[in-house]
Amino acid sequence: QVQLVESGGGLVQAGGSLRLSCAASGSTFSIETMGWYRQAPGKQRELVASFTGGGISNYRSTVKGRFAISRDSAKTTLSLQMDSLKPEDTAGYYCNAETLFGHSYWGQGTQVTVSS
Repeated sequence: QVQLVESGGGLVQAGGSLRLSCAASGSTFSIETMGWYRQAPGKQRELVASFTGGGISNYRSTVKGRFAISRDSAKTTLSLQMDSLKPEDTAGYYCNAETLFGHSYWGQGTQVTVSS
């Protein structure tokens, strides 16, 4: 099993920055892909940014150029640097890891609130 713990959320004014971190533990050797998702009230959870199994990063079009995903080589820490934040970025942010065994794991989430 893989355990994921997010940190770094908070309240920030529009145009500000936040950095989210996700600490992975357990069977991290089995992790193939990792990513950040977000879910706003009344909306579906959506992919924000991720690393594929080949280490290629992908971004949602609305955050491209403002957000940057990074991770360490051991796949134990996943980060999301969020700059030029907008009120529409307000959501709960969740870390996800998928393993080579086909299992998907989620963290408990961290709240990001951007005030206008």
